[in-house]
Amino acid sequence: MTDQRPTDAPDDIGYADAMAELEQLLAELDADAVDIDLLGARVKRAAELITICRARIEHARVDVEAIVVGLSAADEESDGVTETSDDGGS
Repeated sequence: MTDQRPTDAPDDIGYADAMAELEQLLAELDADAVDIDLLGARVKRAAELITICRARIEHARVDVEAIVVGLSAADEESDGVTETSDDGGS
């Protein structure tokens, strides 16, 4: 299977991997397990991962909408062909 991630993504990581990393970071932050010297970097990475996830969700939404529009157009075309062919046989 080929990777269908958008090429303009801010990081080369998939949605599932980004979510897993984000969950790990959040667990560290919740448990106060982060060294104070690393806190800013962890929060920055969490923000990057959220941005990545949002971009992936938006990309998927646009793809799904395009597919639905394509299916609707195909249905409308097939309805028109059916009506035309029915009229032609009379």
